Amino acid sequence: MPTNDDLFLGIDIGTSGVRSTVITQRGEPIATAIAGLPKPIEIDSRPCQDPDLWWIAACDCLSDLAKRLKLGDRNLGDVRALSVAGTSGTLLLADESLTPVSPGYLYNSAGFNREAKIIAAHAPPDSIANGPGSALARLMFLQKLNTFRPARFIFHQADWIAAKFLGGSQVQGGGLSDETNVLKMGYDVVHRRWPDWIADCGIPTRSLPHVHPVGDRFGTISDAVCKQFGFAHDVSVVAGTTDSNAAFLASGACQRGEGVTSLGTTLAIKLLSDQPVFDPSRGIYSHRIGDMWLPGGASNSGGGVLLDFFTPDQLSELQSNLDPSTPTGLDYYPLSKPGERFPIADPNLVPRLTPRPQDDAVFLQGMLESIAEIERVGYAALQELGAPKVHQISTAGGGAANDAWTQIRTRVLAVPVLNADSSEAAVGAARIAAGLI
Repeated sequence: MPTNDDLFLGIDIGTSGVRSTVITQRGEPIATAIAGLPKPIEIDSRPCQDPDLWWIAACDCLSDLAKRLKLGDRNLGDVRALSVAGTSGTLLLADESLTPVSPGYLYNSAGFNREAKIIAAHAPPDSIANGPGSALARLMFLQKLNTFRPARFIFHQADWIAAKFLGGSQVQGGGLSDETNVLKMGYDVVHRRWPDWIADCGIPTRSLPHVHPVGDRFGTISDAVCKQFGFAHDVSVVAGTTDSNAAFLASGACQRGEGVTSLGTTLAIKLLSDQPVFDPSRGIYSHRIGDMWLPGGASNSGGGVLLDFFTPDQLSELQSNLDPSTPTGLDYYPLSKPGERFPIADPNLVPRLTPRPQDDAVFLQGMLESIAEIERVGYAALQELGAPKVHQISTAGGGAANDAWTQIRTRVLAVPVLNADSSEAAVGAARIAAGLI
């Protein structure tokens, strides 16, 4: 059984860097390390990275963490379990020794049109695996691309890093993964199986990763990694999740009806539900986390639109001139360019940002109110599909620091709006390792 002295490690593999965090059994972060990654390269206009760079950066983080823990009279030998989060849909192929035999094709690599046509001929119309940018289309392309070096395993970004901690002898079949990373590859998360139609696309199901629930134990850390970093020999490597789900778990939300809104360049929402909801036409799908579900969606509106009109310094100056308790009455739909995906699915939706008041503060407040209204409609859309009504919202992202926006959102959403405990995916991964989900 875990004790109060045990520590838990979470690692988040991003596009620009790797972050690792150690937490206590109570979920308190005590050390964090960051290592940068080179900018992705493009192969035929598709963004890729060398997977070995992810592992090198992860190792750099561990070396830094060991030094930071030592300052508090702790060490990596106190870590009981670890878990890894990564970008959703980033894929690679590896041989039986876990050596990559393909580049890591990133989550935003697309244009797999031939593969998408094959998928469309066999997959249900509402499958999230449809489309030229889906993880399944990416996998089909990778398997055709890799004709010279034998591939044994299929890995998502987080899967491969977890496997590197385990060593190749503990990875069986076509690889290993968790129930969230495989969702966009066509995995049936409701019935917990690979559907038969995937084989009709030319991928035998026996070659696909063995799927574990989030938080399930993959295995024990390898002797080589123990020796390199000073881990104990009984450290568990635990099935992780995608970076966005890990960020949700870092927020501290843990009850049915609790939502997390990320206010970054775009607006993204997730809600803890006791049942899954899906609407592919609006990009609504549900991840499975333990016995609960995380439905959500992402709008093209968000903080990026504000920067189309104001500099960061101007936004800071105007904040003190806002009147959050008094609605402006302006009815906007803030978008940087035409097209919306959630809560309205309309690729031709035109931005609506007129009339523009002479007072910049009123104009800014009108945009903030309108983005809050999009957020409200988004949570209502999830409820209409069968998710619970949101009763509390935690906020992550840069918008969380805008007090006036928080007051506006509290008024528009009519529920308590709080700042998330953390928005770091590495913290969420560590919480998974600690069983705090």
